[in-house]
Amino acid sequence: QVQLVESGGGLVQAGGSLRLSCAASGRTFSLNTMGWFRQAPGKEREWVARIRWSGESTYYEDSVKGRFTISRDNAKPMVYLQMNSLKPEDSAVYYCNAEDQYRGKTYWGPGTQVTVSS
Repeated sequence: QVQLVESGGGLVQAGGSLRLSCAASGRTFSLNTMGWFRQAPGKEREWVARIRWSGESTYYEDSVKGRFTISRDNAKPMVYLQMNSLKPEDSAVYYCNAEDQYRGKTYWGPGTQVTVSS
């Protein structure tokens, strides 16, 4: 019904940048927010960033504020996560997330690996 596919992960040195993309397809007309979560080995999945479909309000987890920027493209729809000043502790599998409040649905992409070397 709604499919999410991430891209843009990879290996980068500390201080470098990556831009993650998430393409949404299917019945996306009622999506309220899209965002990103991440999960490092041995740790629980944590919320990273979120953007509202209307109003473009953005929200960030404290550790990524000032370094990561979430944005969206209404035409696709598509969401991006620009990650700057990457740190080794940012290494994780990053998951795209979308929420449909009207239908009570939450969607997840399969994840993309981000590895930051020191």
